[in-house]
Amino acid sequence: MKQIDSKQSGLTLVQILIVVVILAVIAAVLLAPRLLGQAGRALQTRAAEDIETLGIALDRYAKDNGDYPSTEQGLKALWEYPEKPPIPIYWLGPYLQIPITEDPWGNQYIYIRPGVHDPYGYDLLSFGSDGVEGGSGEAEDVVSWIRRDE
Repeated sequence: MKQIDSKQSGLTLVQILIVVVILAVIAAVLLAPRLLGQAGRALQTRAAEDIETLGIALDRYAKDNGDYPSTEQGLKALWEYPEKPPIPIYWLGPYLQIPITEDPWGNQYIYIRPGVHDPYGYDLLSFGSDGVEGGSGEAEDVVSWIRRDE
């Protein structure tokens, strides 16, 4: 029987670790942009869902009181009885159990009544990840109105 020399018997642990690290770096370079893109889309989706939820609550408020809260009353009128005029007569709130005040990026949602884009209703929007008007991708504004060709 021939003896096997232990110095010539395959890969060492260090060589295997180097190969694993190289494969991990390659996988990270290829997959990271895709995963980060998904996170941005998820935040955009959450902002759109928040605006939808706020819109439903605003519609219920308007149904009970004959009009939407004023800009001065703001979204706070959905969970606290408004003290600023016009004082609602038939406020049956709270219209939201959990207040939604900030978008997924930590900025306040913007509520304008009457709206610039919807003069008979309201404008409700988030400026996206950059917090300023305009932008694309994750920085794109999320709005309550239908965009035609802006």
